[in-house]
Amino acid sequence: MMLAEAANETGEGPLADFAMSDRDRYELKIAGLLHDCGKITTPVHVVDKATKLQTIYDRIHVLDTRFEVLKRDAEVAALREQAVLAARGAPRAQQDAVEARLRERLSQLDDDRRFLRTCNVGGEAMRDEDIERVRRIAQCRWTDVAGNDSPFLSEEEVGNLTIRAGTLTQEERKIINYHIVSTINMLEALPWPKHLLHVPEYAGGHHERMDGKGYPKGLTREQMSVQARIMGIADIFEALTAKDRPYKKGKTLTESLQILGRFKLNGHVDPDLFDVFVRRKVYLRYAEMYLDPEQIDEVDHSKIPGFAP
Repeated sequence: MMLAEAANETGEGPLADFAMSDRDRYELKIAGLLHDCGKITTPVHVVDKATKLQTIYDRIHVLDTRFEVLKRDAEVAALREQAVLAARGAPRAQQDAVEARLRERLSQLDDDRRFLRTCNVGGEAMRDEDIERVRRIAQCRWTDVAGNDSPFLSEEEVGNLTIRAGTLTQEERKIINYHIVSTINMLEALPWPKHLLHVPEYAGGHHERMDGKGYPKGLTREQMSVQARIMGIADIFEALTAKDRPYKKGKTLTESLQILGRFKLNGHVDPDLFDVFVRRKVYLRYAEMYLDPEQIDEVDHSKIPGFAP
């Protein structure tokens, strides 16, 4: 609503003709409140997937157990080998060598464990070498609870741990994306009064892109109302800065505006509305009301991609 008011007050440029009545404001407000109502059809373990291995619970603890099994097996094997050497009267140096190999093996297992825990977080884009290391670890063998010799990681676990960015697999992302289809279907099925007829369009357009590469309808900028384009920017900014998401930390104003600036340049968000959003400091008014103090940093407009102060 803050961005809509800023656009409404703009008296020059491409948005000079945009104006809202009180009924228009109410219509947009209702659309904003209902824009994600379709998420009631999305499984909770997908919506709130905080780590790559999370389903109903975070399966990283299952991997912890497998590492402990490997460490115990290595220790048992080393003790047996040392016992055999001692029974044969082998030199002490041979027993010390067994101990040294054990320490090296345990250190490697601990390092692999820390590595997989880092991968599981999904905070940084994975490098090719990291993905290859996950696959190498997956080929290690361990004895499972049924006594079977098995790969350390299943194909499904490898697929999750090698997600390049974020915590969602392609299948889970499709499930998430379907929420907007559900939103549109639900809202279009309702008998709206005349002054709220545009609610489904406004609410259903917040994942469309200006270049037509969004979803679910692949609309272009020219096919969307100003209100729907406003919803898109507001939705992205709120998602970037939100401090209550289980799968990420809220970003600072500078980080969020730089991402939005790149989105402007690549045809993701409306360029004129983005300029209003920055120039009128809509982001700052929102931040002062809803963000933590550490997120509100000093924004240098000259360093925002695609924005001319």
